[in-house]
Amino acid sequence: MIRHVKEADYQTIIPVVNDWWNGRKMDHMLPKLFFTHFQNTSFVIEEQNEIVGFLIGFLSQSQQNEAYIHFVGVHPQYRELGLAKKLYEQFFTTVKHHGCQIVRCITSPVNTTSIAFHQKMGFQIEETDTLTKGIYVKRNYDGQGNDRVLFYKSL
Repeated sequence: MIRHVKEADYQTIIPVVNDWWNGRKMDHMLPKLFFTHFQNTSFVIEEQNEIVGFLIGFLSQSQQNEAYIHFVGVHPQYRELGLAKKLYEQFFTTVKHHGCQIVRCITSPVNTTSIAFHQKMGFQIEETDTLTKGIYVKRNYDGQGNDRVLFYKSL
């Protein structure tokens, strides 16, 4: 079942998020403010009253026709079941109702699974001045040494 995220979901998701990323430290990317202030555009999927997937997204305050997907996670035992696709589709439907025509997101260049997923979902990679292993990368996007792949999708 897909539902809007609630503030209380923070206490459930934050302790497991690093485990869902195979020990990679990711919890710092999910401050509680996302669970408090972006509930209308963020979602969780529950199976038997357990959160098995989530998407944190929001409407751009600067670009009125754009929305942004900040963070998505699916429990490792529930991957390959199409849950992330369902979350993205719910987000697309929601932001379209708010007049958004473009959705943006980013990922790390080392996250080849994420890159492939986004391309499969119809996202385009923004062309930048750096091409690495056939993928455009924005160097130092999130600070020195924090390169990112920038995606956009027209709705």
